[in-house]
Amino acid sequence: MEAYCFKCKAKREIKDPKKVTMKNGKPATQGVCPVCSTKVFRIGKS
Repeated sequence: MEAYCFKCKAKREIKDPKKVTMKNGKPATQGVCPVCSTKVFRIGKS
């Protein structure tokens, strides 16, 4: 699964993806950018 990295300004494959649920109950995926190690977050498909 890919997410947009704001530091690299590109879509990257999520490293160590974790399924999370936001406060409003929607599913999301949280992980780390493999290039710069910044946290990346994708709302929706998890």
